[in-house]
Amino acid sequence: MNLLKSYPPLIPNIILASLGLLLAGCSVLAQPNFAPAGRLNNTVELPAVVELTATPFQPLPTATVTPTPSSIRVWLPEWVPTGIAAAEQLPAPFVLANSADPADIHLAIREDIAAVDADFSWVYALVAPFPTLTDGISIDELQRIWSGTGDFPQQILLDESTLAIFRQVWGEPSPQKIRVVNSDDLLGTAWSEKFNWGIVPFEEIAPRWKVIRIGGLSPFDRGLDLSTYPLAVKFSWVGQTSTGQATISELRNAGFASTNRDEGKLTRVLLTGVTALVRSTAERMETMGIDYPIGDILPWLLDADFTHISNEVSFNDQCPPAIPVRLGTRFCSAPKYVELLEQIDVEIVELTGNHLVDYGREGLSKTLEMYRDRDILTYGGGANLNESLQPLVIEHNGNRIAFLGCNRAGPPGDWATEDQPGSAPCDLDLMTSQIQNFLDEGILPIVTFQHYELDDTMPSRQAQQEMQQMAEAGAVIVSGSQAHFPHGFAFFGDSFVHYGLGNLFFDQMYTFNRREFLDRHIFYNGRYLGVEILTAELEDFARPRPMTEDERTRMLTTYFEVSGWQINDQD
Repeated sequence: MNLLKSYPPLIPNIILASLGLLLAGCSVLAQPNFAPAGRLNNTVELPAVVELTATPFQPLPTATVTPTPSSIRVWLPEWVPTGIAAAEQLPAPFVLANSADPADIHLAIREDIAAVDADFSWVYALVAPFPTLTDGISIDELQRIWSGTGDFPQQILLDESTLAIFRQVWGEPSPQKIRVVNSDDLLGTAWSEKFNWGIVPFEEIAPRWKVIRIGGLSPFDRGLDLSTYPLAVKFSWVGQTSTGQATISELRNAGFASTNRDEGKLTRVLLTGVTALVRSTAERMETMGIDYPIGDILPWLLDADFTHISNEVSFNDQCPPAIPVRLGTRFCSAPKYVELLEQIDVEIVELTGNHLVDYGREGLSKTLEMYRDRDILTYGGGANLNESLQPLVIEHNGNRIAFLGCNRAGPPGDWATEDQPGSAPCDLDLMTSQIQNFLDEGILPIVTFQHYELDDTMPSRQAQQEMQQMAEAGAVIVSGSQAHFPHGFAFFGDSFVHYGLGNLFFDQMYTFNRREFLDRHIFYNGRYLGVEILTAELEDFARPRPMTEDERTRMLTTYFEVSGWQINDQD
């Protein structure tokens, strides 16, 4: 049966219905549902229209891609001081460049030494062999030595890095005055010839160098303003980075040390000679005031982080009145004289003196109590033998220092016993063991002696041998506290030995007894750097004062010569 011919109205109706749905645009036409045979007619029932709800467009998620930053090339010139930077210190994306040409950032010297916004302040020192009489020069004199325009005999030794830096700071040097020496050979070369000085980075200062002041300033000075010190060189990072890359400020925060001289790593210890507030010194204190002996050396005493004195005499309530002349050599001090120690801010008292029990051991026990009440530290003696043999260990600014002391000269009645106070008898084997243990722990030992006295510029042969023994055991400093007559010096390796400092507060007014040494020792970052030798002259039986330039020159000349040294700046 042909449906198209039998039912002519069906096709047009379906087409019209379909067209209507298509025009509506939002309906779907269902498949036609034809009636079974026998029930066909001209009427067709269209299927119901189904409405569909449109869903908003949802784009597919995309992966976030983090671009890898480009490397930022940093150039460190070949003259950059050791310690400013190393390749492993550069954080990503900073990398070291092989030369200045492709670098984005480089390190440059600032022309203005007073610049406060510099990234680095690198400190250098003008140095000379220890037996040098000159204490200081002006910056103008130093620059004239550099350029060869002045009439100076000195020649300056330095390494390649230091030369390259100061060539940029001061200009081209004189080839007759400036000599490049490997840094490891610089000290030995300077000591081998006269008139050799050097310029070295602060961290390379060593005990056998003497630091020369420039314009009155030394890198050893407390609270040094680096913007005024002529040998503080300033460096800054210079360059640009592309937008979106790390900035120079991130490089500044990368953990570099901003300086090679950090005030927070410095410790200054002042060692002094004999103190005995008795006889004429005591009489002056009674008539002129307890602070009379301090005089003009007070700034030296207060400048140190730790001021040491060897007080050979105990305080005693029963001490006889002070008179200038007293028969015999039994000594004691009035308890009120402890105010002098308070005024000079003494932190450490050495107890090796041989007059501690002249008026009985009870007075020494009271003296030890007075020190404890004032937080004054002691060593080299104590309340009993065991205590007297115990070293004193201090820690300051990261520097750990041990003080060991003993009384070789006696008399035996002055030594501590198992249950009585006194000075420490010398046990050099014990001290050697203690020194070695301290070195193993990173503690720097100082040894002081109350040795046999000798009125000469050098001590007895025994004293020299035993002090040398302690230096060779590893003590960084060995100092004689016994000498009323100051003695000379020696070096054993980098250990400094001063055989005798002379008096500090004691009434001997003979020519050589009036001369006094005060040694200011410098420690930095766990190392012993060296000593500044201060010189004083006793006045009026009680009152030391700083020496004049001529007095100091004569004294140093004497003691450098008796020490067997060639004076560096003397024809």
